[in-house]
Amino acid sequence: MKIDKDFYKNLLDSLYDGIYYVDCDRRITYWNKAAERITGYTSSEVLGRLCSDNILVHVNGEGVDLCKGLCIVSRTIADGRIREAEMYLLHKDGHRFPVSVRVIPIRDSNDKIIGAVEIFSDNSPKVTIRQRIEDLEKMTLLEPLTMLVNKKYVEMNLHARLDEMCRYGWPFGVLYITVDDFKKINDVYGYNVGNKILKMVARTLLFNSRTSDVIGRWSGEDFISIIVNANEERLHSTANRARLLVEKSGYPKGADIVRVTISIGATLALQIDTMDTLLKRAEQLMYHSRNSGGNRVSMKLEV
Repeated sequence: MKIDKDFYKNLLDSLYDGIYYVDCDRRITYWNKAAERITGYTSSEVLGRLCSDNILVHVNGEGVDLCKGLCIVSRTIADGRIREAEMYLLHKDGHRFPVSVRVIPIRDSNDKIIGAVEIFSDNSPKVTIRQRIEDLEKMTLLEPLTMLVNKKYVEMNLHARLDEMCRYGWPFGVLYITVDDFKKINDVYGYNVGNKILKMVARTLLFNSRTSDVIGRWSGEDFISIIVNANEERLHSTANRARLLVEKSGYPKGADIVRVTISIGATLALQIDTMDTLLKRAEQLMYHSRNSGGNRVSMKLEV
């Protein structure tokens, strides 16, 4: 039975995972429907471009740009080895999200490498997030701009976590997060772009969080994250990963990319804490981060 190219194209377009091909110069020659859905980029926007042309801009958990020197696609083209990795891609809207990546060399009939195929799966908990959003909408506990939980929900959750800690000793921590120099963003680009930036930051925080944790908009450019079952190491690593991923995100405005950073105050809850003392400590640490130049995490465990 002869199978034409359209059969394979339709087959690849029906898959759930994103798939794209590159030639030996890393120029994109194929981009399936799932890649469009996952990244926001249509095939017409990427075909013929280099994969390093600020499209997906792969970074690892430490925020290191993998398209410069550490590109697993170019390494696979060079040595023919199949590679797998966990990394973070840049959505067309500007936010970061986690993916599992597998890169396989493409060979011609003479076994010569002529390119590579990258297969990537979205690892963000979107199905759970969508269900949670629908439930919260019904209870009017969502903040309409960012679609994060609102201040009322954050307060309810903090009271519940403090009660659990007193009753059962279950630990948790709080991240007080603010967008650095946000007023300057509004002054330079206008409030519409400012709102887009807030949504970009919110999605980066939400899509890279555990489903058991809470990310909410507190006020203005401030966000609160409640990290359950946290110790000092987990709280700091969670905060620093959020900081790095926001730094590596960016909202596209014409030919420009508008980038922002965040300052974070991180603290574990103590048995003697009330909601007010816990949030005040986290806020003071956030101000310390911001006043120390921004784009950093400040952490304190004692009162």
